[in-house]
Amino acid sequence: MAKGEVKPFDRYFFSVVLIITIIGIFTFVSASLGILVRSEEKFYSVLFNQIILGLVCGVVGMFVVSRIHYTFWRKYAFYIFLGVLGLTLLVFVPGVGFAHGGARRWIDIGPVSFQPAELLKLGFVIYFAAWLAWVRKRGAEVKYKIAPFLVLVGIVGVTLLKQPDTKSIILIIGASAAMLFVSGVSWKKIALVFGLMLVGVGILAYTRPYVMSRVQTFLNPASDPQGASYQLQQSLIAIGSGGIFGRGLGQSVQKFNYLPEPQGDSIFAVYAEEFGLAGTLSLLVLYIFLALRGYKIALRAPDAFAQYLVVGLVSLLTLQSFLNIGALVGILPLTGVPLVFISHGGTALAIALMSAGMVLNVSRFKKEYTKKPL
Repeated sequence: MAKGEVKPFDRYFFSVVLIITIIGIFTFVSASLGILVRSEEKFYSVLFNQIILGLVCGVVGMFVVSRIHYTFWRKYAFYIFLGVLGLTLLVFVPGVGFAHGGARRWIDIGPVSFQPAELLKLGFVIYFAAWLAWVRKRGAEVKYKIAPFLVLVGIVGVTLLKQPDTKSIILIIGASAAMLFVSGVSWKKIALVFGLMLVGVGILAYTRPYVMSRVQTFLNPASDPQGASYQLQQSLIAIGSGGIFGRGLGQSVQKFNYLPEPQGDSIFAVYAEEFGLAGTLSLLVLYIFLALRGYKIALRAPDAFAQYLVVGLVSLLTLQSFLNIGALVGILPLTGVPLVFISHGGTALAIALMSAGMVLNVSRFKKEYTKKPL
């Protein structure tokens, strides 16, 4: 195949995204039955948000984005980042932004409300990929890579902490750390960065009681079963109740008045209760395959920007999925991150599908490896 010729997008990556999304829709509908018992109107509102705004708009967006040449994002990376940062700041504008559950993370634009932080994560990855590609041939890793990373994280961190939205900061740091590693930054320097971040988390836990309670819950899950540990306790009951093959689709008991946010942060527990250990392991395999296939696309990307972009996007998609699963089985602290392609959130689902579309576009320009003659 001639150099530069456009190829079909990666069907394996597309297939695993499609499979997880289909699983997600069935699981979401089942998990939302608890809402139906309490309010039929709210049930259909949530369903409309997920199916129409999330799935339909997301699938259309994925195919549109998969046709946009990836270099477009590099050309406008700075403006995209500024745009989504400004959009995120609108949550603090009275009459535009609004609070829910003690957090001010949403904005209303006409009949649509959404979390602009989902766009900020995407915009950050695009801009940081463009930056790393621009400084690729320059030396001085601390000056050109680590220092700009800390500055950018500091800018978005201040914006997100004011909401507060700690989980988005964690995801941005994780994805950009993967991008730094691929760009050639040594493990020692990345470890140093994470050390600084852990100090920051310690300060945050000391100054913000809700962060401290989650840390204490992780260290001692039985400390407050009716309070801070309630979600974890109910999640473990749901997962354990699933047995080997589960109760069956729609048969979860814990989603009715036991699990908090069964269609949201706790949806993995509902899935595990209905599909059991066999279904849980199958879903984990799908997410692992998504990560491996995505990183393989990055390995064969046509240039540095495409490689960093795919690594950042795939890391965003898979990191939050594993953080969600790990938290609900008790091996990681609760962070409130959603299960990608499955949890409630029309904006989150649409952005995740569009991110997959960007990866698919890069896969159309993959390099072909040929064996060198002996």
